[in-house]
Amino acid sequence: MLVTVNGEQREVTATSVAALMQELDCTAGHYAVAINYDVVPRGKWDETALTAGDEIEILTPRQGG
Repeated sequence: MLVTVNGEQREVTATSVAALMQELDCTAGHYAVAINYDVVPRGKWDETALTAGDEIEILTPRQGG
């Protein structure tokens, strides 16, 4: 299915947030994920389904000031 990840259209086979993170090799480290501007808690990644056309933002925390 075609989704947008961090502003870039991608064809993915994943059907959940957890599967998408594995497909994109984003399994190590800390990430925040938002789908269509709604943050998805990490505990809900397995049960949160993706649909064609979703806009997904994957963010990593940064320190600084």
